[in-house]
Amino acid sequence: VRTSEIPFEVEGATIVLVDDVLYTGRSVRAAINELFDYGRPAAIELAVLIDRGGRELPIEATWSGARLAVARDVSIVLSRDGGGRLALSTEQAPEPGHA
Repeated sequence: VRTSEIPFEVEGATIVLVDDVLYTGRSVRAAINELFDYGRPAAIELAVLIDRGGRELPIEATWSGARLAVARDVSIVLSRDGGGRLALSTEQAPEPGHA
């Protein structure tokens, strides 16, 4: 285990966090908590590819590529085809204990 390092000054900065899918907000909250270990930014903005709703914490993206209303038992899948194009799809999430 090594210590984390941020190669810039956090204190007073505007920080942009980038995430693929915003769902419960817990991973964003964890990232914000870690940032505070390095100082207090002036602002924290959030950019996400997909905002799927279902928040457990009051966190909202500043920018999002798409907003999708997706049931809790559905996963969002990002894939790349042979030509390198990205595609989004949904699939039924496996039941707990099943892979």
